[in-house]
Amino acid sequence: MNKRLAISVLAASLFASGAAFAQSTTVEGAQNGAAAGGQVLGPVGAAVGGTVGAAVGAGLEIPNAVFSSIPRDEPSVTIRERVVVGEPLPDTVVLHSVPSHTEYRYAVVNERRVIVEPRTRKVIRIID
Repeated sequence: MNKRLAISVLAASLFASGAAFAQSTTVEGAQNGAAAGGQVLGPVGAAVGGTVGAAVGAGLEIPNAVFSSIPRDEPSVTIRERVVVGEPLPDTVVLHSVPSHTEYRYAVVNERRVIVEPRTRKVIRIID
């Protein structure tokens, strides 16, 4: 396989798999991307994968102000499903607006606070 084509495929797959990096920081994104790239293309792939992974991780970081804006005394809702990053919450779970951060919603499910992407209802971060 042509190395340029392989690098392009690797970069595209890392960008497409943003949910896999949903709980990653920039550093973890870089590490995961480098490991994936290294497995596919060796040192060149590791360099490209690290760069792409860092970019994906940076794009998914949630500002600290979001965490501190979520109340700790919100009542919890119990559901049967496991709460997993990347998976949507059931429609029965009420999502609350994060004060001053309208791009996020939160819920307290099974005694855990979670940050949710409002359009898809997917969990993007489990806080506690």
